[in-house]
Amino acid sequence: MGGDQDNGQTQATGRRALLGAAVLGAGGAVLGLPGTARADATRPAGRPGRGLKGLPVPTVIAHRGASGYRPEHTFGSYDLALDLGADVVEAGDLVPTKDGHLVCRHEPEIGGTTDVAAHPEFAGRRTTKVLDGVPTTGWFTEDFTLAELKTLRAVERVPANRPHNTLYDGRWEIPTFEEVLKWQDEQTRRRGRQVWIYPETKHPTYFRELGLGLEERVAKLLRKYGKDGRHSPVVIQSFEPTSIQRLNRLVDNPLVVLLSSANSRPYDFVAANDPRTVADLVTPKGLREIAGYAQGIGPTVDLVIPKKADGTLAEPTTLVSDAHRVGLVVHPYTLRNENPFLPAEYRRGGAADGYGDALGAFRTYFATGIDGVFTDNPDTGLLARADFLAG
Repeated sequence: MGGDQDNGQTQATGRRALLGAAVLGAGGAVLGLPGTARADATRPAGRPGRGLKGLPVPTVIAHRGASGYRPEHTFGSYDLALDLGADVVEAGDLVPTKDGHLVCRHEPEIGGTTDVAAHPEFAGRRTTKVLDGVPTTGWFTEDFTLAELKTLRAVERVPANRPHNTLYDGRWEIPTFEEVLKWQDEQTRRRGRQVWIYPETKHPTYFRELGLGLEERVAKLLRKYGKDGRHSPVVIQSFEPTSIQRLNRLVDNPLVVLLSSANSRPYDFVAANDPRTVADLVTPKGLREIAGYAQGIGPTVDLVIPKKADGTLAEPTTLVSDAHRVGLVVHPYTLRNENPFLPAEYRRGGAADGYGDALGAFRTYFATGIDGVFTDNPDTGLLARADFLAG
């Protein structure tokens, strides 16, 4: 998921330990995770055959994989998310290559998530583009063929924040969406349970203007692998409502509209001179409209519980109940363990790479009635869910 505000994403954060678990770097195997076992033991049963609404509630969605512990959008991050017990893996912020393949990157600009800067053969590809109205300098996936991108390796996006993750820099290549769909089937067979994924169409208006429309490419691959049905284990999300509307005409998958800060405007609205903001979309009228073409919303957590001027939590809004009233599930983003990402009352000390009371924060958000949550730390989410369900 990108453009997701990230509650101070650019601030220095990091990680200490995997809540006491020892993690093997090579394959993502995990040793000694009693906390995860406890979470699995109290895992709420989903309702088979119900699609999106059949998932355990509250659903723990691994944000770009287990990105608190591995470089995001790599098979190392995705594998670890499943090892830790995540219900769903956000496998794929989807962006296209020059030759039309879909790959998984946080943003089309890959200077911060790959080692492209260390490749002298690509030095001339560095450029400045206007991405959704914002001048952005770097290297862009649409300027590379898939073969060229496969020569790169992923690196930790926020190395000053999560220095331990830099251990894995250079280990994994950039996955394609087709590889993710094959991985999903392989992991489902290997683990004996259905693996769910939650890809996102990134900057669809921008890419359509370049002749690289995302939705048709997504639909073609879903049809190829028989994953384009109403109850298919692939939930598709986007910050642009028109992208979800387009997908609604192409596939029957569960669909989710992502919602940024209340005063922001989806870029497709900007491009179409639609004056509405997210504040309009989260009204009962706006939610009814969304329910006409989607099954859920993914709001920033601040739309669920706003923050006061001092960074502590205010009273919850009515968004969850309003969305439920029109049949929408609510999957807010993004909860993380590190202090800078937590509401002020849940921080512990001032270390930017220190963990606060993330378990307490999770439980507070669960108490609003949300159906699930995106998190960089799925093990923490599972422990918090076990505590919450145990009362």
